[in-house]
Amino acid sequence: MSLQGFYLMPHPPIVIPEVGKGEEKKITNTSNSLHAIGKEIAEKSPDTIVIITPHGTMFQDAIALSLEDEVSGSLENFGASNVSMKFPIDKALTSKIYELSYKDDIAVAMATNSLLNKYNTCVFLDHGAMVPLYFINKYYKEYKLVHITYTGLGDIDLYKFGINISKAVEELGENAVVIASGDLSHRLKEEGPYGYNPFGEKFDKEFLHHLEQGDVKSVFTMDKETICNAGECGRPSTVILLGTLEGKKFNGELLSYEGTFGVGYGVMRFNVDSKDSPKLQELEALRRASLEKRKNESDAYVKLARESLTSYLSSGKQIKQLPGYVTEEMKNNKRGVFVSLKKQGELRGCIGTIFPTTESVAEEIIRNAIEAGINDPRFYEVQEEELLDIIFSVDVLTESEPSSKEELDPKEYGVVVRSRGKTGLLLPDLEGVDTVEEQLSIALQKAGIASNEEYTIEKFRVIRHKEV
Repeated sequence: MSLQGFYLMPHPPIVIPEVGKGEEKKITNTSNSLHAIGKEIAEKSPDTIVIITPHGTMFQDAIALSLEDEVSGSLENFGASNVSMKFPIDKALTSKIYELSYKDDIAVAMATNSLLNKYNTCVFLDHGAMVPLYFINKYYKEYKLVHITYTGLGDIDLYKFGINISKAVEELGENAVVIASGDLSHRLKEEGPYGYNPFGEKFDKEFLHHLEQGDVKSVFTMDKETICNAGECGRPSTVILLGTLEGKKFNGELLSYEGTFGVGYGVMRFNVDSKDSPKLQELEALRRASLEKRKNESDAYVKLARESLTSYLSSGKQIKQLPGYVTEEMKNNKRGVFVSLKKQGELRGCIGTIFPTTESVAEEIIRNAIEAGINDPRFYEVQEEELLDIIFSVDVLTESEPSSKEELDPKEYGVVVRSRGKTGLLLPDLEGVDTVEEQLSIALQKAGIASNEEYTIEKFRVIRHKEV
């Protein structure tokens, strides 16, 4: 037996009448499509539903698979405590998916209450799972659940994890369907949850088109800036789902798409046409080619940052001799430097120095690239295999100069605030920092300076170097 159905379903709580209280009528097409999928799944009568959600128990460094006898939850946080659910976990299928993925060196973790109690949480059913299941339960309830929460792994690992879901279902002879729960861009309207960004509409249009065409390659090679600025949570879930379709020729049938509330809700079923050649090797080749392109076309600043962290992760030692491509400017100038790492559009590490701590910009880059990779307290240490998916950027700070509040511009200038030995810095042109007031407030908070304290202001510019 193999997977019998493949679906992309959004998870807006407002689509549920008990939550929407009439507002759900503004997204009737979404509601109708979700009902249609509920009826279709009821006709298939699966023993198990595999649901992939971005909102369950999440580990920073591993895909979480819930492994208790049952999982439950309610929509109490959305004003509908009367909407609650409880499902038995398909522990055999969950364990098989874990076993196959662990052997494949994919970062996976069993989410059990005994483990999660250490972090003051437990296995629970989140709204990313409950909203799709609400519409299925209207027509069918006799199923077990495999509850999966993705994390910030690279696309290839997510895709390979999806392959292992399919393998596990086949090996155990299960009758199952898979649902990728995820909303599209949250930036379609100014009044939406994250404001407006033109990349939001661009992402939704391109992403859904690629899925309709069954074009996995184009999903993987979408412009990273578009993905990052779209503010979406559906692509990673869908990449896992695409892995479950490995070796199959398919198309996506878009049942509906609405952006009424500033968030894209796409409902899609995936129809399998025939067998197809596996795509994994081609996708891995594209990943390697993308890395080589970044290496060949990037300037000396980011090239040095990448080489520094790569060398340290492989040998445990810092570069001692400057590579030949390092410029005289990098050797002869002293500046503060920030090195930032992004993975799948999300920050993976950032460490910098306001003032130079070494003899040159080049040495500052070497030092801070390593620090960003292994000593940013917000993240676990970067692993060598992650470097394929990480984008490096280097910000070189100009010398700061005294400034008044009126002279600041958060898009053009970074800011330094000082008071009684406490210092806070904020780089310029940061997403979500649009006003001088916001910029100063964050800088003061970072320094531990109260807003009513006296403090001095300095401004500086940043010369930004970024991998292509």
